[in-house]
Amino acid sequence: MQKRVTRESLKVKKATGAVVDGAFYGKVRDVFAQARQFVRTTANFAMVKAYWLVGKMIVEKQGGAAKAGYGDKLISTLSERLTEDFGKGFTISNLKYMRQFYLAFPIGHTLCDQLSWSHYRLLISVENEEARQYYLEEARKSLWSVRELQRQINSFYYERLLENRAKGRGTKSAVVPLRPIDKMAPQNVIRDPLVLEFLGLDESEKFLEKDLESLLISHFQKFMMEIGRGFALVARQKRLTLDGKSYHVDLVFYNYILRCFVLCDLKTDELTHADLGQMQMYVNYYERELMNPGDNPPIGIVLCTDKGADLVRYTLPLHNKRIFAAKYKLHLPSEQELIAELRRERAAIEDARCTAKLDTSAIRDIKKSAFARGVKKRG
Repeated sequence: MQKRVTRESLKVKKATGAVVDGAFYGKVRDVFAQARQFVRTTANFAMVKAYWLVGKMIVEKQGGAAKAGYGDKLISTLSERLTEDFGKGFTISNLKYMRQFYLAFPIGHTLCDQLSWSHYRLLISVENEEARQYYLEEARKSLWSVRELQRQINSFYYERLLENRAKGRGTKSAVVPLRPIDKMAPQNVIRDPLVLEFLGLDESEKFLEKDLESLLISHFQKFMMEIGRGFALVARQKRLTLDGKSYHVDLVFYNYILRCFVLCDLKTDELTHADLGQMQMYVNYYERELMNPGDNPPIGIVLCTDKGADLVRYTLPLHNKRIFAAKYKLHLPSEQELIAELRRERAAIEDARCTAKLDTSAIRDIKKSAFARGVKKRG
């Protein structure tokens, strides 16, 4: 039977609405939402600490050795008895993960309460200790989900950033770990290559620059995660007018870590000297006309499918630290592909540096010869 709406019930409803307004209800709702989140986080971290402690106990029971003769038997017996007492979640593989968890993170107080057990299971799989610590810090600071962390590990996020820093410093090897002091240098924020597999594009198909831009905006959160921390989108197709002609910068960001504008142009073909020259013009314009007080000079990035080390070297000025060319890939590279790519990049850079040294040496010899002739002539 349908409830009859009376004049008195309508009055009560209106009175209740007047007392519990939207703003007040929102505040009350936030109290409960925050309390629930706190309970979830606290419970989650309590389990993470429990898994760490159990891992520690297993390792110590095995005599602290990385591999113990009766380790498998110990773990299988533990699995059976814990499953009897507590039910699911105590499989042999899970207990082995707990053991690995302790070995990977032996200092308990360094555990992060913002990361779940699923996060830590992914981090355990990273063999390089420096890389593992870097992923942990970035996951914490950037609030990466488990899926986002997995994607960053699978795309060799740390290795790409480390290689780019090595190229910027001129070191032959990218084995030096990232330190907090390095974060203010542009080459330590920019990744090369970028991996854009989330766009769903096939490298064999043709597409326009505007299509690439639209897809990047459609997958904006994933794109921002790939380009790195500190970026905020300022404008798309930013119009600049010079001598009555209009030019458009595809994407303009502001990076709060570098404290500067970052201009980005998208190319669907191999890099040309004209692309770099145009970006140099954009950067110069922003520096002279649009920089805010306290900003660092802007930097420019040209994203392209391929680039030549010699072309970049001879187009840009010596000791360039403001214009960058970065390749992008439309698929997640395998470890072998990434290693081959980084080796090619490193070899090209080393060849360019050797040539530069030879050029400098030749110029020095010419100057010395000219000076000697001048002295002889005066004598």
